[in-house]
Amino acid sequence: MANPDAPPRRLLHTSRQIVRWGDMDFYGHVNNTVYFRYFEQARVEWLEQAGFVVSPEAETGAVIINASCTFLIPVNYPATVRVMVYAGEAGRSSVMTWYELFVEGDERLFAEGAAKVVWMDPRTGKSVPIPDALRHAVS
Repeated sequence: MANPDAPPRRLLHTSRQIVRWGDMDFYGHVNNTVYFRYFEQARVEWLEQAGFVVSPEAETGAVIINASCTFLIPVNYPATVRVMVYAGEAGRSSVMTWYELFVEGDERLFAEGAAKVVWMDPRTGKSVPIPDALRHAVS
């Protein structure tokens, strides 16, 4: 049963990514920093799929102002992870995103995370209103 106190969120994208040998650490499981890379890749795929250019040359774009991850079960090589990207209601210039990470062939939740995405103008370093197309995508 879903948590009734959790903010409403919508599934936006599912990303499948191969775990590389180099993703592991000394203990033989995926290093904790790599989970943020998996979340980042899923977020970029979602933005590109929604029609936004993720590039330094873009006039505006998404940046992360905070991120978190709860590591529930270690991921080991070889594997393919499935990252599900969710978003909540958009504010003026930001939207909260959440991530669930599974390993293909296993229905257990291996990690969950969150990141606040802010739309900004890289020339000024200031936040700008979220584009209408993005607002529509998350609502």
